[in-house]
Amino acid sequence: MSIDDFYLTHSEQQALAARHPGNPYLEHRGYPGTHDIALGVSVLDALSSPTDGEVTLPAYNKGAQGGRGDRASVTDGCTVRTPLDIVLLEGWMLGFVAVPAKTLEDPDFRAANDLLRQYDAWTNRLGALVHLDALDPAFVVDWRIEAERVRRAVTGAGLSDDDAYDYIKRFLPAYQVYSPNLRARPPLTGACLRITIDKDRRAVQMIQVKLSS
Repeated sequence: MSIDDFYLTHSEQQALAARHPGNPYLEHRGYPGTHDIALGVSVLDALSSPTDGEVTLPAYNKGAQGGRGDRASVTDGCTVRTPLDIVLLEGWMLGFVAVPAKTLEDPDFRAANDLLRQYDAWTNRLGALVHLDALDPAFVVDWRIEAERVRRAVTGAGLSDDDAYDYIKRFLPAYQVYSPNLRARPPLTGACLRITIDKDRRAVQMIQVKLSS
């Protein structure tokens, strides 16, 4: 799964943006606060069940609403049976931990930082973490533009290059603020593997991070 599967619905995202007018970090999906935390907790707990059962996974359509996205129909998700041997959850900010507000000069970023505290509910459910660490966080800009070009070619819907750039550049401050702490002190007691990757997504270094008990 991806944390993207737990994004707010389009209408919920619009309401969030309205509560934070002019905040570029909460205007569109992606940042802390734009996910349904309770839904994620519910699904993760259900997938971790040791008993026989069925779990329907949510899905998100990034091409909907002119590329701004919306929660997909329940019928677009898939159903899996428990118990499972392993659950993989992918997400660009998994492992990020809120920093003291006084260290942040941007009041808009402080709002997103405060909302990040809710994501501890997800982090606390991770048994292990693989951290894909780009040599330069700016690589994500080109990667996202490339992904939207593929999406437009395959589905006919997606963000334009300019819109993709405007959208993804907002994430660079988060990498600058949170990545150093993630490298130094991954916030979990399970195993952690950090893989440094170059612009072509090739692994250039792998380190098993030793965690304190």
